[in-house]
Amino acid sequence: MLDIRLLREHPAATRAALLTRHAAGQTYESLAHDFDTLLALDERRRALLQTVQEIEQQRNELSRQIGSLKRAGKDTTDLQRAVHDLKRSLEETRQELAAAEEDFNDLAARIPNIPDPSVPIGKGPEDNVVVRSWGTPPTFNFTPRQHFEIGAALGILDLERAAKLSGTRFSLLRGLGARLERALIDFMLDLHTREHGYLEFAPPYMVTAETMRGTGQLPKFALDLFRVEGEKPLYLIPTAEVPLTNLHADEILDERLLPLRYTAYTPCFRSEAGSYGKDTRGIMRVHQFDKVELVNITTPETSYQALETMTRAAETVLQRLELPYRVVTLCTADMGFAAAKTYDIEVWLPGQNCYREISSCSNCTDFQARRMNLRCRPPGGKPRFAHTLNGSGIAVGRTWIALLENYQQADGSVLIPPALRPYMDGLERITAAT
Repeated sequence: MLDIRLLREHPAATRAALLTRHAAGQTYESLAHDFDTLLALDERRRALLQTVQEIEQQRNELSRQIGSLKRAGKDTTDLQRAVHDLKRSLEETRQELAAAEEDFNDLAARIPNIPDPSVPIGKGPEDNVVVRSWGTPPTFNFTPRQHFEIGAALGILDLERAAKLSGTRFSLLRGLGARLERALIDFMLDLHTREHGYLEFAPPYMVTAETMRGTGQLPKFALDLFRVEGEKPLYLIPTAEVPLTNLHADEILDERLLPLRYTAYTPCFRSEAGSYGKDTRGIMRVHQFDKVELVNITTPETSYQALETMTRAAETVLQRLELPYRVVTLCTADMGFAAAKTYDIEVWLPGQNCYREISSCSNCTDFQARRMNLRCRPPGGKPRFAHTLNGSGIAVGRTWIALLENYQQADGSVLIPPALRPYMDGLERITAAT
C-alpha cells in the first residue's frame, strides 16, 4: 500500500510514475481512473472527518451550555432539541465516513507500488534490460529435446498419470526424477543457510485472507489463488513469500537486528488464471510446483543493496549447477504488483532454444510493510515502516527442467552436475536402466 502523503503532496509525480506500470489486468485508462478516484476518496474522507469533528465540538459546546442553564434553573428545551439533531447528524456523517474509509482502503489495496527511478520505463517484456550473463549455452551434435521428451524416455516423468490423478497442469515425478527434485531442494537450502546466512523455516501451506492481503495477493489477485472452504476460509500459498514476510506483521523490530534473512522450501499453488494456452506441454507452468524462497526484511536505507545481494545468492545456485543464465531488469510494465524493482534470472533451455525465467528477485520497499503494519525502530528513534524483499532461490521444477535439457546426452541419458552428486549418493548419470 502506498504512502498516502505521496499522493497528497506530489499527486502529479506519483500519478506519472504509476501510469508507467500498466499493472497486471489494468489498462492505462483504468489505472489512471483508479488513481484519480483514490485522490477523490481521500479528499472526501478527510472532509467527512472534519465534519464529524465540527459536529462533535458543537454538540459538546451545547451540552456545556445546557449544564450551565440547568444549574441556573432555566429552560433548555430548544438546546436539547438542537443536541438531538446534532446527534442524528453525527451518526449519519459517521456512517458516511465509514463507507468512504472502506471504499478508500479497498481501492488503495488495488493500486500497485511505485517503480524505483532506476527501473527502465517500458510497455512489456520486450523493454526489459539484460544486466549480465553467465555461462555459455551448450552445443550438441544432435537436436536437443525438451524436458518432457527426455523425462518420458527415462521413465522419470509421467504426465499421463498426473492428469489421471488431478487433471491438466500437474506433474508426477518417478524414481530418480523424484530423487533429483529432492536433491535440488536440499542443495538449495544448504547453500542459502550455510553460505548466505538465511534462517530456514517450514511454514504452513495454508494462510488466512489477512495474511494474503499483507503481501498483496488479495484483493487484486483472488482469481489466481486456491481457496479452501471451512469454518474460516484459508488460501493455499502461491509462494513461501506470503508466510515468511508476514511473520512479523503488526510488530516493531529493533533495527539493530536487521537485516533478517529467511528461507523456506514449500510447494506453491497457483490457478494460473489468464495463462490459458501458455506452456501447455510439460511442467513449465503448473498448478502445483516446488520452490525455495528467499525473504529479506531491512531498513529503508539498505534495501537496494540487499536486493543485489539476494539476487547474487539466487545466481549462485545456477553457477554451482553450471547452468547458463542471464539477469534481466524488468521494465515498469512487466513488474509484479508489489515490486518497486525486480531482477529476473533466466536460465538457458536448449530444448526451447531460449532463456526462460527461473527466479524473480524484488524489492517491495515499504509497500507490503504498510499493508501488514511491519515497522522497525532505530536506536533512540521513532518506529518507521521496514522494507521487504523476496526472491526465488530458486524454482525447483524449472531447475529440474534446465538440468535435463542442458545435461542431456546423445544416448538419451542425463549427466548430474558435480555439485549435485553428493545429494544423489554419488550418481553421475541418469539412464533409462537406472
